[in-house]
Amino acid sequence: MSSELERAIGRVVEGTRHWSPARWRPRADAMHGLVQALADIAADAEDRPRRPVPRLPHDMSLPDQLQVVGLDLIELEPLDPAHRARADAAVQAARDALL
Repeated sequence: MSSELERAIGRVVEGTRHWSPARWRPRADAMHGLVQALADIAADAEDRPRRPVPRLPHDMSLPDQLQVVGLDLIELEPLDPAHRARADAAVQAARDALL
């Protein structure tokens, strides 16, 4: 069954997947910030070092990158409450900035 976090990430992915390069231009940093935040939360939850998420050459790849990193985090569920709260806040902030 799909978790609330999975659905929230999916809404961002589906809400941005069709964007043109021009639409991404002012918003790409917010999406990449979400991808990095979720990757950091996953690293913290697994007690491993954080690593920078590479910035891909085309911003139109960001929804796919979010989907991959998001699924990695979702596989760790149930997350402890602190990690879950950080993930929820990161997704909500990105949704506010993007959609």
